[in-house]
Formats: sequence, C-alpha cells, structure tokens
Amino acid sequence: MTETMLDFQKIHDEFRPKIRSYLARLVGEYEAEDLTQDVFIKVSRALQTFRGEAQLSTWIYRIATNAALDKLRDPSFKRAVHNESTDCPDADEINAEDKNIWTGEGTLSTEQRLFRRERFECYCDYIETLPLNYRTIMVLSELEELAANEIADLLGLSLDVVKIRLHRGRKKLLGELKSHCKAEDWL
Repeated sequence: MTETMLDFQKIHDEFRPKIRSYLARLVGEYEAEDLTQDVFIKVSRALQTFRGEAQLSTWIYRIATNAALDKLRDPSFKRAVHNESTDCPDADEINAEDKNIWTGEGTLSTEQRLFRRERFECYCDYIETLPLNYRTIMVLSELEELAANEIADLLGLSLDVVKIRLHRGRKKLLGELKSHCKAEDWL
C-alpha cells in the first residue's frame, strides 16, 4: 500500500456515510452516530497496521460489524423502537431511478411512486425484526449490495453459511411482508 492509499481523511470521507447508514440499520439511528465515531477512531489507530490482505472496505465493514455486535450484546443496550427509524433511502433516492435518464421525466405516476415508497418502508421495517444473524447478512446483501463472498469474508463465515442465512432471512422476510405489507402486489 502506498501512503496516499492509506490517507485517513480520504478513507473517512469515502466510507463514513456508508458505515453510518449500515450501523443505523443494525443498531438504530440513535446509536449510529456515536458508533460510527468509535469505528473511525479504531480505523485511524489501526490504519498503519493494515496489511492489505483483505480489501480496505471489507476491513472497515468488519470493524463496524464487530462494533455493532458488541453494542447489541451489551446488557445495558436498550433499543427504543418507538424512537427508531430504519435508515432507508429517502423518497428522492427511490424516485430517482423512476426517471428517464435522458429527459429527466418521471416514468411512474405519483400514486405508483407513493405505493412503491410505502412498500420499501415496510420492507425496511421488517428487516429490523429479523434475528441478528439473518438481519446482518440481509442488510449487507440487500441494502449495502455486497456479494455473498464479500459478506463471508467480512463476517468470518463460510460462503455456505452466508448463503443459507441469506436464503432463510429472505424466506422469513417474505413471510412477514406477505402478512403485513401487501406483498402480493410485490410479486
């Protein structure tokens, strides 16, 4: 690694929003900011020892995942569900892909966009109800868009375990969506 590749400020600027969003999905919005700060303190302290055996992103997500798991295991940690909101993309992010890239005109009606937003919010809400071992993998796969092999490296699990948990997590999530979120309209 060259010195420029390990510039903490560049790493912080690139990864901080991603890590904060990821942590908000795991531990809740209220805890995410402090935990993000803790993660980047650890990154800055350990950056000189980073050997490049894994991708930098994998290394940083592993630090964040361990911090989140430690927080979730802490007996004093009480998640105030009524004050929490999943850190889902806002309406502009969801609706951005509904526009013609050449003209910028919307391709969906207002009603369709609203319906889509409601479905996505329901989806995010029910990801939070999954057991932690499924939720972590679902967030990494579905919301952070990491591949199964990246998740396996990040969590120190075998690829088969990740695939099984991803399959079971999706199955549990679909069951919840079908019973609570008008999932039949999704299919």
